[in-house]
Amino acid sequence: MIRVASLYLPQLAIERLRRTESLAQLERPARPPEPAGASRASRLAAPIDDNPGPCSVPRGGGWRPGARWARDDGRPSQSDIDTLPAHQRPTMREMGRRSESAEHPFKAMPTDEGGACLSSAPALSWATLWGKPTILIERAGQRDLVTAACPVALGLGLRPGMAATHARALVTDLEVRDAEPEADRAWLDRLALHAVSHWTPTACPSGEDGLWLDLSGTTHLFGGEARFCRRLLRFLERLGFTASIATAGTPGAAHALARYGGETITLLPPGAEAQAIADLPLAALRLEPEALASAARFDLERIADLYPMPRAPLAKRLGLATVRRLDQARGLVAEPIIPVVPFEAPHAERRLLEPIGTAEAITQVIADLIDDLVIQLRERGLGLRAAHLTCLVVDGSEQHVAIGTSRATREPKHLKRMLGMRIERIDPGLGIEAMTLTAPRVEELEAQTLEAGLGASGRPPDIAPLVDQLAARIEPDAPFRLSSQESDVPERAVRRVEALAKPSGWPAWKRPVRMLRRPELLSHVVALLPDHPPRRFTWRGTAYRVMAGDGPERIHGEWWRTSQELWAVRDYFRVEAEGGERFWLFRRGDGVDEQTGNLSWYMHGMFG
Repeated sequence: MIRVASLYLPQLAIERLRRTESLAQLERPARPPEPAGASRASRLAAPIDDNPGPCSVPRGGGWRPGARWARDDGRPSQSDIDTLPAHQRPTMREMGRRSESAEHPFKAMPTDEGGACLSSAPALSWATLWGKPTILIERAGQRDLVTAACPVALGLGLRPGMAATHARALVTDLEVRDAEPEADRAWLDRLALHAVSHWTPTACPSGEDGLWLDLSGTTHLFGGEARFCRRLLRFLERLGFTASIATAGTPGAAHALARYGGETITLLPPGAEAQAIADLPLAALRLEPEALASAARFDLERIADLYPMPRAPLAKRLGLATVRRLDQARGLVAEPIIPVVPFEAPHAERRLLEPIGTAEAITQVIADLIDDLVIQLRERGLGLRAAHLTCLVVDGSEQHVAIGTSRATREPKHLKRMLGMRIERIDPGLGIEAMTLTAPRVEELEAQTLEAGLGASGRPPDIAPLVDQLAARIEPDAPFRLSSQESDVPERAVRRVEALAKPSGWPAWKRPVRMLRRPELLSHVVALLPDHPPRRFTWRGTAYRVMAGDGPERIHGEWWRTSQELWAVRDYFRVEAEGGERFWLFRRGDGVDEQTGNLSWYMHGMFG
């Protein structure tokens, strides 16, 4: 089920001016609560002790060993204190004791239904934050237009789209600033990158004042969609932004409800997009101004007015873009979200003067691309793990070739050899006019310190180039190693690892060189119960006579996995057949209790 959230920041341009904290500073837990009776004004008004002296305890923090009463020969008696004027009497803190009650320093703050701490600081008015009405203007033709206005200016009747001269005539004490759409777009990009690294892997800006967030399969990490939306709005509130959010099954419906729904948080159930946006104005479909003007001439105001209209007349009157936007909002046509990429992959490009089609020419261009790409990798201290070569053919088609390395590398000779082995997969057709080499997967690659030695060192040879060439000739995942895994069951104790991965230690028990993927049932087994190996058995239609055997090795089932393995028992035997073959087989059950197994025999592996 696809779930898309649309985040709308109506006052982004004007509220960005008073933002002072960064995103990283605000994505953190709330600070601990203040002691009882302490207000924000009292904390700001408290004096600062610039010279606390040699004592390690700051003034006002309790009784200090260097206090005046402690430096005297003895502490004054209560009668001496009573004879002093009230303003000269020492406090309980200076006397080294406290008898008054104090609030617990770790008392929990009140929380909302989402579990987030609520601040007890008094809310500041817009007039206090802005000081005076503020508007942003942008040049449009021969006049300046208002693009954004603060809430104080909006309350005085100023609106976006109004001429700047008209706004100055209405409000004399008006602060006018130039709009910075590029700065607003940069801040949206930063917020989208922050969303990718903290909330969802798919996020991108939506217009000039919003974001799209693909919440499919991510909201359970935050306690559900409702709790995630509340958390996101509180985060933006700490940044100083006013926002609304809507979640729906399509990006178009979420976009419309966030901007025209009238609710701060809208959670639309799946399949209700068409009904939810029916009463919204046509502007919610992101139509062009020409389409909106044509709709006004035909007296079309709401989205529901477009539902009964036939497609052909609708496309002729309002354009094909209107039909596409309507279908995208209702989920009839897919609207993909192109996510922002937090990392710019190194890439190199060559545009050719004339199309090429021979293997020699393609090899030369690939060599030039690799040289350019290696320079970028060295500058950034990276090594290549995967490379993607794209060849643009004259007819508009593309040819793609990809390689992977078992270890991060930026050795040009090795990379040229790897891509040279894939040239036969490229079909140049009428000729290749452009080639691009991209490294979508990279890793940090720094210099390594080698031990100095006069003679030949005992350093093992690097087999990474050999593994890469084998993977290029066969399947990419074919070269692998076997490593042990913590499990008592033999088929679970072995796993595949990368060819250059260091395998972990093997158990002390002897295991066969080749183990079957699944144990195979044996027939015509003759064995003496309970602890003797079989004397005869038939496997894959061939009868075997056992000459010698060793065992049993008893293995119990892993009862914590499933209830079926609670009483499961296997008795393994190593046997040698008459022809010299050595097998590893087992019997289900201990030969005494029927609950442990049905005494059937299975083949599980062969020794070399």
